[in-house]
Amino acid sequence: KDMAKELIKLYAQRMNAKGHAFAADTEWQHDFESHFEFEETEDQLRCIEEIKADMEREAPMDRLLCGDVGFGKTEVSDSKQCAMLVPTTILAWQHYQTITKRMEGFPVRVELLSRFRTPKQQEDILNRLKRGEVDFVVGTHRLVSKDVRFRDLGLVII
Repeated sequence: KDMAKELIKLYAQRMNAKGHAFAADTEWQHDFESHFEFEETEDQLRCIEEIKADMEREAPMDRLLCGDVGFGKTEVSDSKQCAMLVPTTILAWQHYQTITKRMEGFPVRVELLSRFRTPKQQEDILNRLKRGEVDFVVGTHRLVSKDVRFRDLGLVII
């Protein structure tokens, strides 16, 4: 009973919270989407539209998207920084490679933050994140360390 009251209170606070309303799609976004190498299913297209509609509202988005690994769940940002938190260094490396390839030809700066990076490389990435010079960072639990600061984080993918 107490938990239900707390959840109602929490969701009432969330409903009144103001978030960032992402802009509607631009020609650049349409061009980016047209380079997707796979054919989306009806369900994927519906999810894409629902998520875009959520993100264009001022209310903070609260959505869980489930799907198979490697099937295009991460392609949104609107000039905000994006962070993807993954459980292992190998998975971080795989996502980093996939995202880097997908963003090729577009002005999106992608980085990897995990033990695969030397302390000097990590320090450089952290400085660039803080200055807004990294658009998309993929990382392990290293991303939730106290020294990680973003200039304008808009999307977190877990």
